[in-house]
Amino acid sequence: QVQLVESGGGLVQAGGSLRLSCAASSRTASAYAMAWFRQAPGKEREFVAAISWSGGKTHFPDSVKGRFTISRDNPKTTVYLQMNSLKPEDTAVYFCAATYTLAVPIAPEIYTYWGQGTQVTVSS
Repeated sequence: QVQLVESGGGLVQAGGSLRLSCAASSRTASAYAMAWFRQAPGKEREFVAAISWSGGKTHFPDSVKGRFTISRDNPKTTVYLQMNSLKPEDTAVYFCAATYTLAVPIAPEIYTYWGQGTQVTVSS
C-alpha cells in the first residue's frame, strides 16, 4: 500500500507560478510511474502530467505543454509539478497518482494509488 500526500497548492495571480509536491509513503514508489491530474468543479478529472519510474519519460497534454514540468526525486520518493504562466482555467484540485508500470499512462483508471488533492486557484 502506498499513500500519497500532495502539498504546495494555493492562490496565485494569473501569470504566476506554483510548485506542487507529492510525497509517497513507501520507497517502493520509486519503481512506480507517477502522474498529476486535476478536477475543476462540474468537470471530469483531467490528465496534467506523467513521469516514468526512472524519470526518463514524461508526457503532457497540449493544454499545459511548455508551461508545466514534472520531475521526481526517487531517493525521497517525491514527485514535483512546476507550474508556470498559470491561467485562471488551471484552477482545480490537483491530485497525485501512482501505479506500477514501465509505461507512462495518461488514463486515470490505470493508476492504483491516489492522494487527497491540493487546491490551486488562479485569479485573473
